[in-house]
Amino acid sequence: MDILHLIDRLEEMLAEARRVPVGGGVIMSRQRLADLIDRMRVAVPREVYDAREVIEQREEVLRQAEEEATALLAQARDELEKRLAETEIVQAADQRAHDIIAEAEGRARDLGRESEQQARERLDEAQAVARTEMREADSYALQTLRKLETELEGFLNSVRKGVDALEIRASERPKD
Repeated sequence: MDILHLIDRLEEMLAEARRVPVGGGVIMSRQRLADLIDRMRVAVPREVYDAREVIEQREEVLRQAEEEATALLAQARDELEKRLAETEIVQAADQRAHDIIAEAEGRARDLGRESEQQARERLDEAQAVARTEMREADSYALQTLRKLETELEGFLNSVRKGVDALEIRASERPKD
């Protein structure tokens, strides 16, 4: 069921609700409202849930990248401390530690950029699909409403003809 249709139903329920004399509140059927909320939840496009998963995956990738960077930094510090203990290779250890740190930072940046790019692409795809489905739903709703309008006009014309015929018959009868 279309989410916009369900929102319209919610508005109708609000309009039909009894007003509370004080405070501007209304009284609505809790069960009808809960049923409508459940139908709205089901009508939310899958792309919205997919986008949420993409964002969660992005956060997981970032978290893993940070953990990996932290592990690499810890490893670099350990290695640096070992090398510092050996006075002959202090400079080499220092350089290696800087390289490892730079590599870890670069790798973390790369992983972050890649995950953000993936998240953006999936979100863009989900939004495009949602827009397409929304346009299709709007088009279908418009067609249906136009068809209903045509049928209602036909019914109204039939009723008017019936009323006119009865009025003519009533005017032709002799008055008592």
